[in-house]
Amino acid sequence: MCYSAQIHASYRKYVREFGASVSFEHFVELFWEKRRDGGWSKLPKAMRAAFLSAASDKERAVADLVAAGDKDQAIALEAELFQQKTRLTAAERALAGKPTKKAENDQRIATDKIARAQRNLADLQRTDLLDRDSRIFPGHYAPVMVVQDGQRVVIPMRYQCRLPGWTPAMERQKLGSYNARRDNLKKAWRQLYGYKHGIMIVNAFYENVARHRMEQRELAPGEPEENVVLEFRPEPQQDMLVACLWSISKGGEGEADLYSFAAITDEPPAEVSAAGHDRCIVPVKPEHVEAWLNPDAKNLAALDAILDDRNQPYYEHQLAA
Repeated sequence: MCYSAQIHASYRKYVREFGASVSFEHFVELFWEKRRDGGWSKLPKAMRAAFLSAASDKERAVADLVAAGDKDQAIALEAELFQQKTRLTAAERALAGKPTKKAENDQRIATDKIARAQRNLADLQRTDLLDRDSRIFPGHYAPVMVVQDGQRVVIPMRYQCRLPGWTPAMERQKLGSYNARRDNLKKAWRQLYGYKHGIMIVNAFYENVARHRMEQRELAPGEPEENVVLEFRPEPQQDMLVACLWSISKGGEGEADLYSFAAITDEPPAEVSAAGHDRCIVPVKPEHVEAWLNPDAKNLAALDAILDDRNQPYYEHQLAA
């Protein structure tokens, strides 16, 4: 399962290299909604930052929303800092007199929350972008290139697909829907495979693996299984055009429609398997992008052939920072 990926978060690359247009309306709609529902952290910093060098009225409209949303976040974080510093002061005053379990817990919790709020505020305010600013997790949003009305267009979508007919409650029972298994495309994903295809540009992906499997050994007697996160990067370094499926779910009254997607995964190459993981994303070759984005549901064999004839870089791995 590709539980996390480092993406190319700027829409500009899709425009420059693939001639795609940008659905600024969808970016505006999404950013408004995330300001309202408290989900601003689901929008990668690098995706937001792409609009800050606005060159058109449409880009400036999104840039204004980004600035307003970041300001909202800063105000909330500063309020959290004030609240937790007040809590810490009270706890330390209590501990200096008659120590109690409550005061000890308040001191510990406030200290942790202060550190977290300070980190988040520093991340929000810095202008230089780091690799982690382009990293997405299930529930986060990313630019995805699709074809609508015969034109390539970039739309921000949630990385966790709500399949046609699913309700939010059904979705919560199927938390793995951010990945579409290759061996299940014609079953669980049959309403999307051959109909709604997309491309996401990825630089690296991350996986949870058991440490003993990464080290290619058996667990020692009595040894508990330990999870580690591995970062996989293609060698040589390159952008990967990852095959995706996507869906639209109509929003309720006063809510925007939900655009969501999943990355297709398949059996791993030898080096990923040796590192302890059993799945891998599927990078589409550039010469297949047009056919992939314009699928023919009556010719699934042709789509299968595209997935078979994938780019096959060597994936180097290391423990994720």
